[in-house]
Amino acid sequence: MAYKDLQDFLRLLEKKGELRRIKPELDPYLEIAEVTDRVSKAVGPALYFEHPKGSRFPVVTNAFGSFPRMHLALGCDDLDALGHRIDAVLEMEKPDGLIDKLKMLPKLAKMAGIFPKTVNSGRCQDVVLTDDDVDLSLLPVLTTWPGDAGPFITLPVVVTKDPESGKRNVGMYRMQVFDKNTTGMHWHRHKGGAYHYHLAEKRGERLPVAVAIGPDPACTYAATAPLPEDIDEFLFAGYLRQAPVELVQCKTVDLQVPASSQFVLEGYVDPGERRREGPFGDHTGYYSLADDYPVFHVTALTHRKDAVYPATLVGPPPMEDCYMGKATERLFLPLIKKQLPEIVDMSLPLEGVFHNFCFVSIDKRYPGQTRKIMYAIWGLGQMMFTKIIVVVDAGVNVQNTSEVLWRLGNNVDPQRDIVIVDGPLDALDHASPTPFYGGKIGIDATKKGPEEGHMREWPDSLVMSREIKGRIDALWDELGL
Repeated sequence: MAYKDLQDFLRLLEKKGELRRIKPELDPYLEIAEVTDRVSKAVGPALYFEHPKGSRFPVVTNAFGSFPRMHLALGCDDLDALGHRIDAVLEMEKPDGLIDKLKMLPKLAKMAGIFPKTVNSGRCQDVVLTDDDVDLSLLPVLTTWPGDAGPFITLPVVVTKDPESGKRNVGMYRMQVFDKNTTGMHWHRHKGGAYHYHLAEKRGERLPVAVAIGPDPACTYAATAPLPEDIDEFLFAGYLRQAPVELVQCKTVDLQVPASSQFVLEGYVDPGERRREGPFGDHTGYYSLADDYPVFHVTALTHRKDAVYPATLVGPPPMEDCYMGKATERLFLPLIKKQLPEIVDMSLPLEGVFHNFCFVSIDKRYPGQTRKIMYAIWGLGQMMFTKIIVVVDAGVNVQNTSEVLWRLGNNVDPQRDIVIVDGPLDALDHASPTPFYGGKIGIDATKKGPEEGHMREWPDSLVMSREIKGRIDALWDELGL
């Protein structure tokens, strides 16, 4: 059954012992973050802060901060199994004409009930504040690290429309709270929301924006997913939850948001307006530097009467966002394997904070295949930001970082097996000489043979015989070890 709202999800977490209530008053300025950081590093439970200082709304953190909670959030027992069912929805769009509808009937029969559904009202509009009544200080927005420029909204589901086609985009971009009715909008140039703003700015037009905070878990996750441009994130969320996302019309902008959201910020971003945003303690484990970003003007703040404010803390791994990133790795691997069928498995290790490392095992059959895989991965959507790719043979467990490093140290001749190229980098990469662009490295850690110029014998790695392993397995309990 789909969660009807965030509260529904939190009740289940508490029932399963995955949530702890924190009763002492703690300050949204650093104190809540410090508690969350300690619990995250210990892979501890979700945290429900009942009395954040200065606000009547409770704060929830670390709700996605473990594999069991990610499974619960996405309603599955196995992320890999869910990933194998993703392809159908990624190829699916709501049909417009009669012929298109007829062509889609077989899929629609299987996928009925996942398309977003407009409703007349929603709990997210229990309370409606507009104009001078808007006051973002009502929200217990966290300041998470000492060098942060201020409080940041860290789990916003940001909704915009393409000003030319009207197509919706849903993304997640941090938002620094400047004052009672303005925030920053941290749009990296590679993201969908930034592209909509780019188009509106070229036309000299104001871009309407709606921000949902705390919809159901599937909607929050979908806003982070690297979906193809033509796939509606709320449709994808409907697929994950196996029920339609109910959307309600905003009060002051022509956009729709999940009706069950805890809070909704409505407003606009003006063309040409920028304000200094940051620094911010980011998921890289470093402060992302201050820079000028668009300004979001809030025209309405609506919320549930029983609203809970969800937030995430990012920083040196492991943190909550690492588990969301690993979920993305498993869910989208089948799509990557469809394009690159020789891939056996892929890992984006936690230490790589999504874009620094990618370990890939392949069924290697011909010379140059490792290079082909490296270049292909750098051409796949957000995988273009990957800084270091390591390719290993099919039998290597890429989920075991220790094993990958062992193979890398033994199987690589630096002069022969390393490829260095230039390309786009994540906006948060601080090591490159220029923003957004710099060097990348591909490392071939596979077994080499004569076709690749390796004329020496390649030794076998050490593996115990099956017979001995089986005999010792049978005796293990008797050994008392």
